[in-house]
Amino acid sequence: MSILIAVIGGRKASSELLNMAHEVGILIAQHGAILLCGGLTGIMEAAARGAVMANGVTVGLLPGESKTEANPYIQVPIATGLGLARNAIITRAADAVIAIGGAYGTLSEIAFSLQFDKKVVGLNTWNIEGVVKATTAQEAVSLALNRIKTKT
Repeated sequence: MSILIAVIGGRKASSELLNMAHEVGILIAQHGAILLCGGLTGIMEAAARGAVMANGVTVGLLPGESKTEANPYIQVPIATGLGLARNAIITRAADAVIAIGGAYGTLSEIAFSLQFDKKVVGLNTWNIEGVVKATTAQEAVSLALNRIKTKT
């Protein structure tokens, strides 16, 4: 059975956060998990680029109605036409969620994740009860994978 790890975060991010997202993507792929994200720019693109570089699989649940809006590293683009409502689908489909930075869209995804009883690991993101803090990409992926294993 394939493990889906969602990487959530803003379309705009600092180079530090983009580098973390890239490393998270690499590590997700190296562990044989599938990277799931919103398929656009910023954190989503950096993580997807990392996963593709490590020969991983990337899935993007896009807010619009066209697959062409996906960043170039999304291998399986799914055009939902749901706008921000697609955040609920991303978090519902994921086995675990890694939040990196982000603004209100990321906050909504964290909230959905916690309501769906999904494990959320945070890297420089919202400080919310239920979000397990990590300080490195390696720690974030390790925590996400360990939480999936303990739940199944």
